[in-house]
Amino acid sequence: MICGGLDIGGTKIEARLFGPGMEPGGSRRVATPRADAAAFFAALAAQVAWLRAQGGFALPIGIAMSGVVEPGNGPDSGIVRAANLPISGEHMDSRLRQIAGRALPVMNDAMALAFSEANGGAGAAAGASVGLVLGTGLAAGLCIDGRPAPRHGGIAVELGHCGMPARALARHGLGLWPCGCGRQGCIESYVAGPGLARLAETLGQAGDPQALAVRDDPAARRVLDTWADLAAEALEVLQMTLAPPVVVLGGGLSRMPGVVARLERALAPRLMAGVPPPALRLARFGDASGVRGAALLALREAGGGAAWTR
Repeated sequence: MICGGLDIGGTKIEARLFGPGMEPGGSRRVATPRADAAAFFAALAAQVAWLRAQGGFALPIGIAMSGVVEPGNGPDSGIVRAANLPISGEHMDSRLRQIAGRALPVMNDAMALAFSEANGGAGAAAGASVGLVLGTGLAAGLCIDGRPAPRHGGIAVELGHCGMPARALARHGLGLWPCGCGRQGCIESYVAGPGLARLAETLGQAGDPQALAVRDDPAARRVLDTWADLAAEALEVLQMTLAPPVVVLGGGLSRMPGVVARLERALAPRLMAGVPPPALRLARFGDASGVRGAALLALREAGGGAAWTR
């Protein structure tokens, strides 16, 4: 059975078709409208229509997106909570029924990354694995034996909205930076893409922060070493709480040259004695892994064969 996926992030909405063996087909990306919910859902409707034009009206379609859609049967069920999208407070289920004429399954994008990589990807050989999105935002997902781990309240492993440890901020003389969630000092504010940009500017290196990774000068190394040290604090939180044997890196910042080696060097001195480090790996399916996870979810919901491909 063919299926489709939508990956909704702070910068783009990607639609992608997948064949019966989950081989990637055509794809279409549009910029994520940030101004208001109406523009956002109009863009989303156009992407659903594009997928159906490729695969038919009955095509199973899953959605991966940042934030959380509140589960349950209470008054807030189906409500979106998202720091990087203009739809917080919207009723996602109702909106999707208006767009698609039926319910579409939704999964947090970090959980979708973990789900994809646990099934045929970089986390497939591990009993438990974490997918860590380093993009416009920062979040993680957890899979056990190839399946998304149950999460109370429907949240992912919302590492990005934990507080950055004071010891890390003190090491680098940094204050409490505001976060899109409305609070201050969240890990995301320092380690996600906009956080790296602000860190580079704070250290006197304005411009494209990812370009620093291809430079070899003291100023560039200082920015990236500081970023890696802060990111290592986030990885330590993961290891001290979930202790996954594998952490799979996805999102735009995972494409920086040498990012795995840089993070491994930064993490080693951070871990408490006797705590084994996780294996850090790049997502096998690259920046299409989240949308692949969404498509796997749609396939599972539709009962279209074995969605578990470990």
